Amino acid sequence: MLPLLEPIIAVLVPFAALFTKPVWAHVQVLLAGAILCRGPHTVAAVLRVLGLGTERRFEKYHRVLSRAQWSGLQGAQILLGVLVSLLPPGWPVVVGIDETVERRQGRKIKAKGRYRDAVRSTDKTVVKCYGLKWISLMLLVPLPWSTRVWALPFLTVLAPSARANTAAGRRHKTILDWTLSLVTVVSRWLGHRAWVLLGDGTYACVRLARACTAAVRPATLISRLRLDARLYAFPGPPAPHRRGPKPRKGKRCQALGQRLAEAHCRGKEGEVPWYGGTTKRVRLLSDCGLWHTPGELPVAIRWVLVVDPTAQHTAMAVFSTDLDLTPEQIVAWFVQRWNVEVTFEESRRHLGVETQRQWSDRAIARTTPALLALFSLVCLMAHALTMTGSPLLLRLTAWYRKTEATFSDVLAMVRRVLWAEKYFHPSTVREQPVLFHRDEWEVLLDQLAFTA
Repeated sequence: MLPLLEPIIAVLVPFAALFTKPVWAHVQVLLAGAILCRGPHTVAAVLRVLGLGTERRFEKYHRVLSRAQWSGLQGAQILLGVLVSLLPPGWPVVVGIDETVERRQGRKIKAKGRYRDAVRSTDKTVVKCYGLKWISLMLLVPLPWSTRVWALPFLTVLAPSARANTAAGRRHKTILDWTLSLVTVVSRWLGHRAWVLLGDGTYACVRLARACTAAVRPATLISRLRLDARLYAFPGPPAPHRRGPKPRKGKRCQALGQRLAEAHCRGKEGEVPWYGGTTKRVRLLSDCGLWHTPGELPVAIRWVLVVDPTAQHTAMAVFSTDLDLTPEQIVAWFVQRWNVEVTFEESRRHLGVETQRQWSDRAIARTTPALLALFSLVCLMAHALTMTGSPLLLRLTAWYRKTEATFSDVLAMVRRVLWAEKYFHPSTVREQPVLFHRDEWEVLLDQLAFTA
């Protein structure tokens, strides 16, 4: 096992209680190897990068994912607690939610389905693929090396396809069903602390909005709203001596798509944070009302119609179940949801998501959530190292000048620390050469050769 610095050990210690002592030792090996590994993140590649290619009992590392008894849900609860403690005082708990498709094929992968590939599809071309659908919750955290907030995953669940559930004899759970369960779980973990859930148009649902507001520990839902959504005024006072149930909604309001001209004329003009870390001057038209869908009870929302005075971008509408939020705050939080997509892309590029080769159901259900959680652990390690004075170096070239650190820089910082602790032990004499054991030298050469 690699020797670890105290800041890194402090990040990992809270998770030790999830495992038995032998399994915890194997988990640390897999964790360090997954950080150092480049390319496909298989268990074999992880062992090879640590010089364990001659390990005869290699199956014990596979069994950490396929057979060992440990709870990923408890690990997610611990990780959320660690991430929340990282928030500055008074900073709101904002959680982004989104689903992603992991491209996987194989007869033994039972939960797979055929989905639209959002990464490779465009407005004109729809690309479909076989794979696994994951729903991930990420906490939006400000970090010292970036002006934008980072979306750090803490809970990821597998949503099997309808065909897989039918074949297994299980009731199919839709994305909405899974989201309702996740909202209940996170609300229980956070106790009485208020929190905000950000989602795209997939999560713009009256049922979900009503569940967030009716919970024992209410959460605020912010999502995109269709321009033809059914909006109603609040019901007036009931007529005296009138029998029967009280009205649940008032008069039907004009659709937002028909109020674009009003937004251009009467909307409040101002600057809001926008995509790409920029600010944009827009006009905002906002009001409170009841959102209704046939078969569901109406829910009170504050809707915001966003129009571009320059007409370069199409109009959009967002809503919040918290009626006291300002329109500017609602739009600012909704724009921050894009950081979830950045995390998905960085996880694919640097942490080997979609390169796993597990076939057992338990290993499949554990590996991808573990890799996404590794994104958060690497950020926690880098944050702990910067707090002790270790510099976070930016990778600069003559043709590309970075102004802020990206995940590749953060990952490189943690990798340098791990490699230095394993091979390059500091010497009391600066001019003293660093000696390598022959086996360690071969491991380094092997990694350099295959990386090149």
